[in-house]
Amino acid sequence: MLQELLQGFRAPRARDRIVERFAALPFLLPDREDHIEAAALRNACRRRGVQIGTIDALLAQLCIRRELTLLSTDADFARVAERHPLELWRG
Repeated sequence: MLQELLQGFRAPRARDRIVERFAALPFLLPDREDHIEAAALRNACRRRGVQIGTIDALLAQLCIRRELTLLSTDADFARVAERHPLELWRG
């Protein structure tokens, strides 16, 4: 998530503020099982006509496995949450 936010800003000042604010948050590091289950999640979604990207599947899987709520306005995550135990907060 941090990388996606930083890729959206060009101004060094905005970048520095984002890095500073995210410094207080822990990083979730995916392990082998997360990658295996993210692939299964992506395949299950594709079978139901829902296309999600590789990284989005991994983010969803990290949240599902750790019982975390994902803050996103991305419609792809909403479609995943309709059929999988992804807790989504759309703000």
